[in-house]
Amino acid sequence: MTPQESKLWYAYLRKYPHQFRRQVTVGIYILDFYCAAAKLAVELDGSQHYEQEGKHHDAVRTNYLNSLGIEVLRFPNSDITKNLRGVCRMIDLKVKERSI
Repeated sequence: MTPQESKLWYAYLRKYPHQFRRQVTVGIYILDFYCAAAKLAVELDGSQHYEQEGKHHDAVRTNYLNSLGIEVLRFPNSDITKNLRGVCRMIDLKVKERSI
């Protein structure tokens, strides 16, 4: 795990009421975090995701996951460092919305 993934996992996701798993394989992709109950993937993006090739790869990947009914939440690594509480709140809202 990257330092940001580790921080999100240990500070929030590992004890979240709906189980999240790390490094889950779906098709040819490995998701950073996945909650099966909500069909929600959480991805943390480093700088390579903001380059043209990275943006294209992420779009293809997101379209594939969406076709399986999986929603993808993406956060830049900087959000974990600067706004962890906001990231956790957004994840919680999305899980609750998708688990109803």
